[in-house]
Amino acid sequence: MHKVAPVETSPASFETSLSGYELLADPLLNKGTAFTETERNAFDLHGLLPPSIGTLDEQVSRRLQVLRGLATDLERYAFLRDLHDTNETLFFALLGQNLEELLPIVYTPTVGDGCQQFSRLYRKPRGLFLSLPHKDRIESILAHPRFDNVEAIVVTDGERILGLGDQGAGGMGIPIGKLALYTGCGGLHPATTLPVMLDVGTDNPDCLNDPLYVGWRHERVRGEQYDDFIETFVNAVAKRWPHVLLQWEDFARNNATRLLERYRDRLCTFNDDVQGTAAVATGTLLAAINVTGVPLTEQRVAVMGAGSAGCGIASLIRKAMTDAGLPDSEAAKRFFMVDRDGLLVEGMDGITAFQQPFLQQKSAIDNWTLDHPDKVALLDVVRNAKPTVLIGVSGQAGAFSEPVVRAMAQHNKRPIIFPLSNPTSRAEATPQDLEAWSEGRAVIGTGSPFPALERNGARFKVDQTNNSYIFPGVGLGAVAVKAARVTDQMFMAAAKALAAASPARNDPARNLLPPVTALREVSVAVALAVAMQAHKEGLTQGISTDQIEGLIRSKVWTPHYVPYTRIKGSAV
Repeated sequence: MHKVAPVETSPASFETSLSGYELLADPLLNKGTAFTETERNAFDLHGLLPPSIGTLDEQVSRRLQVLRGLATDLERYAFLRDLHDTNETLFFALLGQNLEELLPIVYTPTVGDGCQQFSRLYRKPRGLFLSLPHKDRIESILAHPRFDNVEAIVVTDGERILGLGDQGAGGMGIPIGKLALYTGCGGLHPATTLPVMLDVGTDNPDCLNDPLYVGWRHERVRGEQYDDFIETFVNAVAKRWPHVLLQWEDFARNNATRLLERYRDRLCTFNDDVQGTAAVATGTLLAAINVTGVPLTEQRVAVMGAGSAGCGIASLIRKAMTDAGLPDSEAAKRFFMVDRDGLLVEGMDGITAFQQPFLQQKSAIDNWTLDHPDKVALLDVVRNAKPTVLIGVSGQAGAFSEPVVRAMAQHNKRPIIFPLSNPTSRAEATPQDLEAWSEGRAVIGTGSPFPALERNGARFKVDQTNNSYIFPGVGLGAVAVKAARVTDQMFMAAAKALAAASPARNDPARNLLPPVTALREVSVAVALAVAMQAHKEGLTQGISTDQIEGLIRSKVWTPHYVPYTRIKGSAV
């Protein structure tokens, strides 16, 4: 009988009944030119491969040369997607050995272009497209033996892809990219990961009118019909994989927090846009206070973008402030949430439940000087509230204008400014502008990669305050100990673990975050903190603290080829 794929991190060998083209066509098992002479004899591969027998390192070198010869990042993205679908071991070896160079291709910002061009780039199936017309088939689709080893799922409905909005079925590029990082940065074996697209239609006319669009050509379904579809999916997942980790990704703000609250106590699940973004922002802020010298309890935080991500960030930082000794009533006053209608103030219409805790009292702004009396804009907030921290998750390019940044610099010796929106085209400001407008004093973190700055005659890398520092470790830790739930306290543990790894802890002149090349080590540290917190909360039944590190490290897979032997007497 054919086994699905080797999922041990270091198996001595692997047995399969596949041979010939079928073996070469399986991306989890394909070795390409690295099949040995013995394996070529056993699996009928002679003639199907060129005679030279190569190594994984040689294959990585060959692919890297081709990749670097391509003209655009979108071409590189398409090339890597094809490699991912052809030979996963080679793909992850290439990614892991060149993480800093390839992370912006596999993930943000290029993945945004990949989502927009998904229908044109689509070649081979990866993951599952579960469309609403096939709602009754979900359970049988999930039942296929190919998915027996699944431990981590990333799911989207494609409605709020990065800062690009509704991409319909093209949103599948995000779960594929996220799970590539679960493996590349966190070490989860690729056979244990499953990207899922919940196709409930799209309201993007570019998709609906595109004759090549691969998704369900229907306006986006909402309301009870949408909720029933989500419920069917979650029930099927929980039945199929009782210990699975389910990550919600890029749902619109009217669904993101609502679905998280509905399902967070029913299975091991989290929303990366809400909780992962919050953890990386909090962890980076905890690192930044080593640079500014201003204690966390004295910070004042302005957030541009009061959706689920912005309020998630504010919630976790507020909890960190109370952990540091600030009364919650005082901590609440230190947040200034700015949305499309300006500062969130009590009495405003259309306030959601997750925004409610961050409303400023009208009396607090009675004496403010405003540019326009009917709206409290971001610049008004900066001038009057004098925040020490400015965070952007608005998706509005240029929202941190020169007057806003100069006002931040006027009131702070070292203003902390995090334009976190991605892709790069949606960032609230560029590091180069922040550096110039703050006269080189801003402490900067961005959501997407940017070129290095020039500081004191030397190049200074811009910290990429990106969720890739958090979610692979959270997933690794939760999967390793089979955590029953993912809690806010586990994300706080992740944030503090990230802050503990900050180079700036020992030298304020250094970066806030470890280099991208260290993401594997960071993920293990985050996983350990998350798993320990889960154990503390009683979410790791039958596991002792002495076992946790070993369980985590046993889940970390390193791409390498193992010998194959053919199962005799089985049908191919």
